[in-house]
Amino acid sequence: MTVEPGAILSESVLQKIEAEAGKYPTRRAAVKSALRYAQAEHGWINEDVVSAVAEVLNLERIEVFEVATFYDMFYTRPVGRFPVRVCTNVSCLLRGADGIMDSLCERLDVEAGETTADGRFTVFPAECLGACGGAPMMSVADDYHENLSAEDLDAILERYR
Repeated sequence: MTVEPGAILSESVLQKIEAEAGKYPTRRAAVKSALRYAQAEHGWINEDVVSAVAEVLNLERIEVFEVATFYDMFYTRPVGRFPVRVCTNVSCLLRGADGIMDSLCERLDVEAGETTADGRFTVFPAECLGACGGAPMMSVADDYHENLSAEDLDAILERYR
């Protein structure tokens, strides 16, 4: 199935993808960046986005889909306006990430992977967010919050309401 990329992706995103693809010897190398730009515009990666990115980069749909489903930073289903990712790797676990995740889910009345009733937050465990020195930590949208305690959560979440 051929999709007209301009019907799915804005001209701005198409330009960013082209600029990114121009940095590499093969267009395939720009898949992650292209998906990141598309997700920022659409909120998640659906079949039309996969097809559009594949068309722009001259790839098969499966090549783009494999990347979109391999990395946990890409959402292949709708998510809340503010995805919340709690690091669950060793450094964060040793410093209480499991308690942060439990408190967060309790405060938002969701289980991991679910979206709040108001559509604002979707909570995910994250394998590693690369901020071990600030463990335990979480990201909300693109903002990092480090050295967390359960008592910090209400004030942090309030910033996104």
